[in-house]
Amino acid sequence: MSTNHGRPAAYYRTLTRNLVLFVVVVSLVPLMFSGAVILYEFDRAYQSKVEQHLEVLLNKHRRTIDAFLTDRLADIRVLARSYPVEMLKDPAFLRAKLSLLREEYGGVFVDLGLVNPEGRQVVYAGPFHLTGADYAQAQWFKQAKAGEHFISNVFAGLRGSPHFIVAAKKRLMGRDWLVKATIDFEAFNALVEKLVIGETGFAFILDREGSFQTKPRQEVALASGAWRELLRRPLDGGKVTIIQRTGSRDREMIYAAAPLKNGSWIICAQQERADAFSLLFSAQRMAVTIFVLGGIVVILVSLLLARRLVNRIAEADSQKEAMNEKMIEAGRLASIGELAAGIAHEINNPVAIMVEEAGWIEDLMSEEGPLSEETLSEIQRAVQQIQEQGSRCKQITYKLLSFARKTDPTVKEVSLNSLVEEVISLVGQKSRYAGVRIETELGPGLPRVAASPSELQQVLLNLVNNAVDAIDSEGGVVSVRSNPDNGWVRLTVSDTGIGIAPANLARIFDPFYTTKPVGQGTGLGLSICYGIINKLGGEIKVTSAKGKGSTFVVLLPAISQSEAAPETTDPAARS
Repeated sequence: MSTNHGRPAAYYRTLTRNLVLFVVVVSLVPLMFSGAVILYEFDRAYQSKVEQHLEVLLNKHRRTIDAFLTDRLADIRVLARSYPVEMLKDPAFLRAKLSLLREEYGGVFVDLGLVNPEGRQVVYAGPFHLTGADYAQAQWFKQAKAGEHFISNVFAGLRGSPHFIVAAKKRLMGRDWLVKATIDFEAFNALVEKLVIGETGFAFILDREGSFQTKPRQEVALASGAWRELLRRPLDGGKVTIIQRTGSRDREMIYAAAPLKNGSWIICAQQERADAFSLLFSAQRMAVTIFVLGGIVVILVSLLLARRLVNRIAEADSQKEAMNEKMIEAGRLASIGELAAGIAHEINNPVAIMVEEAGWIEDLMSEEGPLSEETLSEIQRAVQQIQEQGSRCKQITYKLLSFARKTDPTVKEVSLNSLVEEVISLVGQKSRYAGVRIETELGPGLPRVAASPSELQQVLLNLVNNAVDAIDSEGGVVSVRSNPDNGWVRLTVSDTGIGIAPANLARIFDPFYTTKPVGQGTGLGLSICYGIINKLGGEIKVTSAKGKGSTFVVLLPAISQSEAAPETTDPAARS
């Protein structure tokens, strides 16, 4: 399907698509690249911020918990150092001190006790009946005897509920007694539970063997790869270690751990990555939404602008095509003007013969008496001569009118050889007056070409006319040859004229450029030829040397099927 200006509608659709793609690529690719870089850097910065925030929180609570344990141990150490064993053996004194500690620290201390060197608790103050309890085989007792003071892990013990012990030594007569206190587990656990991280983050405490020292708010899969990795790592030095792994429910998680209580405990925290990076993900979603909306706006605007631009291009092409048609018509009229003298003489000869024969008939008819048989025969010959000369005039005027008819741009299957013969018959008289001999060598069985017959006729006439005009008064030869050439049809027009100067050779196809004297050329002929051949998808080339003539070569794409039979050529057109 073609538009009214010669180019197919698909050309303008492709042009519109290419313009839209160009604008979209130029507009969005830099934006995408810069946006990706910004989001990447923002992601890194935000991740660093999240890890720093988690590290600050964990360090803050680690210091708080360490301070809590140190302060409770300090209370027991002060109690052990300040009073002799004899006073500590007094149950009333121990109960008074327990009451004072509970009043001071809000029930953090559960009970107090004095354990002799053999591991028996000789005095007890608290809610349980543990006077005389034997701790000789208890793990905490063995560990406490090894140092000056001690904080145990959380264990159930004799009372069957989670608790841990702080103890300090009291030396009497070379023997080590222990002043011990039980710390309330719920109070200690509440201290750890205060660490809230986002909506899903929480903290808990483990010992080095992976046993819980506090109760986590949610279920923790210590068997998962992340916690196994953290528990195997050396956490000495007080630094917070943070890793990101996929959790047990296929969720991305953030895990953190830091040493506590001189490295014997580990304070741990975990949080869902989606929770920790919620603001980042929200910003990313907003950025993507803005980019998508902006991209849609860019595409719509570019589509609108491209369509407007292509419509203007289509209008310009239409106007250009109309101008080309007018230029072809102007060139055709100019060619008719150049042929006028030769055509007039070509018609003048048969007209003169017709007038002479008509006068002869009139003379024969003016004789008196009946017409003789010889006279009738002479009249019949004269009438036949008049008919022949009239037919000759008719043929000449028919060819001239056919050429002068308005250009029909419709593309058809055209026989190039037939058009060559018609054009040579038109310029035959002109060439004879100029002393130019036109020779043709038309290849038989030449493939047809797709072209407008009138436009291709215009090309042939311009080339042959120019070849004739290029030959000086001494006369010369114009050769016209046609032959197939690997899917193309080649037409060659050569002359033995004056040639073209190298300085002019590059400009001969420019509109209104001519080397002919003023009034003898419009400068449109070769420009029209170039435009028509280019429109047909062909090529036109020229080679020339000053004083040695010129050769114009026209290549046109051939139609796949060949002509059915060799064309017959008019022998008169070959001379």
